Amino acid sequence: MVSVLSSLFGIEHIELAEDIVSDTFLTATESWSAKGVPENPVAWLYVVAKNKTKNWLKRDTFFQQKLLTDLRRNIPEGEEIAIDLSDRNITDSQLAMMFTVCHPSIPAESQVALALNLLCGFGVQEIADAYLTNKTVIYKRLSRAKEKLKEAEIKIRQPTFSEINDRLETVLKTLYLLFSEGYYSISHNTVLRKELCVEAMRLSYLLVEQPHTNQPAVNALLALMCFHSSRFDARVNDTGEMVLYHEQDETRWNRELIERGEYYLNQAAASPVLTRYHLEAAIAYWHTHKEDSGEKWNNILDLYNQLLVLEYSPIAALNRTFALAKARSKQEAIMEAEKLQLTDNYFYYSLLGNLYTDIDDQKAVQHYETALKQASTPADIALLEKNIEQIKHKMRH
Repeated sequence: MVSVLSSLFGIEHIELAEDIVSDTFLTATESWSAKGVPENPVAWLYVVAKNKTKNWLKRDTFFQQKLLTDLRRNIPEGEEIAIDLSDRNITDSQLAMMFTVCHPSIPAESQVALALNLLCGFGVQEIADAYLTNKTVIYKRLSRAKEKLKEAEIKIRQPTFSEINDRLETVLKTLYLLFSEGYYSISHNTVLRKELCVEAMRLSYLLVEQPHTNQPAVNALLALMCFHSSRFDARVNDTGEMVLYHEQDETRWNRELIERGEYYLNQAAASPVLTRYHLEAAIAYWHTHKEDSGEKWNNILDLYNQLLVLEYSPIAALNRTFALAKARSKQEAIMEAEKLQLTDNYFYYSLLGNLYTDIDDQKAVQHYETALKQASTPADIALLEKNIEQIKHKMRH
């Protein structure tokens, strides 16, 4: 709805679009609490949003003097201004908005923050968590990005071929961050927020369905999301605790999503282009094979090696050390992990706790206890406490 109304009003009135949509949902909260949820809640929301928009156009002096005049330039006299919330127009508006907020007039990091905010409904805190920064920094980024778009008088319209090529990477990074926040959510103190992952997959699917944006990297990203999503039901037990990969019940994996992931990965491989999403999707593919074979872990290790050459990141390097332990030895993995010195990351100490278990249990406990001090979600804390207790129990007996 924000995308459609922003397309109608123009990017310079984006806050108004957000206000109307927020007011629509506030009305829904009040009405549905009293009368119950309507039979078709989506249609209800669209009707209310249309009515609120029309009321704004009628009563607001600014609109009467300026915006309404602009809108009427392309509308025959006597005809009502159409507020088109059809599926086709919503899709078109969202695609146009994706590439509009990724305009080169604003820095890449601000583009991603703005897209997360406008397209995906991320709050400032969630974006701050995704960037590992604070709310003030993100608030400033969003404000400056919106001002830049207004100053440049950017139009919300379908992107050209060159605009797609120039901005697609930022669009994909946005969707990747959205999925990551849902797959492992820090800001909401929960291990999994499926609705964010579903939203990321929906927007990625929009790109795959359009001929001009159906590119190898898009298919690779969607494959990655399918593979990870296939293990949702196995990642958390009935009491909300996180279940480690090797303890997951394979029968709870979604085979249909795995097959969809394989389809999109094959589509991505039809071109010689190789991106980080191709490599991460291939790693996720191997994780849909439960057997603990040498072939599996050697393939995963090789993929991580390629990923670090293509696009180095400390987290990818950390994940590589786990694959190294499985493919070769824990001792070799410990040496590689300790070189990283990611002392402000709880996963670093948690991994070292895992690697030192059965080699030096005292050190394993120390690392797990350090990780425990840095952990933020109840599920992580419960898992670390369980690991510590298991090792201490073994040491006592």
